[in-house]
Amino acid sequence: MSAIIIDDKMLHYEVLGRGRPVIFLHGWVGSWRYWVPAMQAAAMSFRAYALDLWGFGDSSKEITSYSLEKQTALVQNFLDEMGIGKVALIGHGLGALVSTLFARKYPAMVDRLMVISIPFEVKAVSSRLRNPASPADLVDWLLAKDPLTDPVRLDASKADPQAITVSLNSLDAMSLLPFMDSFSTPCLVVHGQTDPAIEMTDYERIMAMPETVHQVIFEESGHFPMLDESAKFHRLMADFLAFDSDESPRQLQLKEEWKRRVR
Repeated sequence: MSAIIIDDKMLHYEVLGRGRPVIFLHGWVGSWRYWVPAMQAAAMSFRAYALDLWGFGDSSKEITSYSLEKQTALVQNFLDEMGIGKVALIGHGLGALVSTLFARKYPAMVDRLMVISIPFEVKAVSSRLRNPASPADLVDWLLAKDPLTDPVRLDASKADPQAITVSLNSLDAMSLLPFMDSFSTPCLVVHGQTDPAIEMTDYERIMAMPETVHQVIFEESGHFPMLDESAKFHRLMADFLAFDSDESPRQLQLKEEWKRRVR
């Protein structure tokens, strides 16, 4: 286990591979651990880091650190401590919000952004996610029981439920849509068609954003596309990480020729 101390609190992270840095940020259910297959795929060409945000996994749990602002500061402090400059960010749920807010605050530090199951405004969030009975309840709601989901189940119980609630309360005071309307960093938005926790933004609304923003929908996925359709997700991620950052991500599609290869 790797860890550093930030503001007298322990931040847990793991790292694989060598090359340009990619940071994986988990969502409201689970921890860094469910990113392992995606990290292994990325580590063939990149140095892949995955963090436990405050209140989750093996990182410190203090309610004063759970706001979106404090979680975003965690990413900045981590990059400073590790001596990392420009980075690609891949975030899911809570991690997608944190990644987007980081890109808004530090645009020169973000090469590209992949956000999965992101609510651009609070009305997109299910009331069941906003007021969970427990992290275990969310796991049973959002995930089938199979070996691929075991990493989420393993660490879900480590989460402080208030880390979920406080972060979503932070979203009450903001909408990311106006920011996305002037977003200049390449951004790939991924949603599962059957996600019960987050309502996806209308495709037409996404397409009205700048050419730097593109949405891909995984038709057979719920809240966890990286687990529900892992081979397809890894291929899309690899294509996005490899494409020229001067090009529009709208050139990336779930092309039929490789859809067939990963079934």
